[in-house]
Amino acid sequence: MAEQHLYRTHVGDPDDVAEISALDVADWRLRTFALYATVRKIADDNPAEAHSYWRQERDRMFGTHPASALTAPAKSGFDGLKTADYDPIYRFYVPLTKEGAGREMTVETGTDGAVQFVRLGTFDLPEMGQLAVWKLNGYGGGIFVPFRDATAGQPGGTYGAGRYLVDTIKGAFHGVRGSGPQTEYVLDFNFAYNPSCAYNEAWACPLAGPSNRLAVEIPVGELY
Repeated sequence: MAEQHLYRTHVGDPDDVAEISALDVADWRLRTFALYATVRKIADDNPAEAHSYWRQERDRMFGTHPASALTAPAKSGFDGLKTADYDPIYRFYVPLTKEGAGREMTVETGTDGAVQFVRLGTFDLPEMGQLAVWKLNGYGGGIFVPFRDATAGQPGGTYGAGRYLVDTIKGAFHGVRGSGPQTEYVLDFNFAYNPSCAYNEAWACPLAGPSNRLAVEIPVGELY
């Protein structure tokens, strides 16, 4: 069964992205993977401290790195991403159920052709709703969980098209606890972040489809 999905493609100046070198992109990804490795280590004892470190390092990367989604004019006046303070009630340990597993999703893009995803299952979040869990069914693989909540597009809220909770192909992952049938994924909405197209329309970004929308407000993580 196929599911309709949204993808924000290039509607800005593609030269904004083309000017970023392959080496810069590689360095950004290496730094991002290293960032999340440190975050996971710190969060074992103190998730709030890990969150502070994550905010600090992301602000530094966005403001100075050549592969940042921010344009040069945006960097000149940049004083940090708008991110909510840490709230421990939005950190969960959730098993991956098989609900919806095997469903396929093909996303037509203006930059990468047809991007295929296959659903791995569902995260059932207490008193919040459900989120589909996707695998990028192509080069690089990875687990992908976007979401959109009731704050999306609201004044003082979050990016209207949604945010990312997990994207392992970019290193954004908070780990698991347990093993085998008892495996639980660490889902911490305090680390939710905006896709690159929230800051620069020259970027292409997969967005949250119908199975990745929550009716409740998630007022933590990166705002807009």
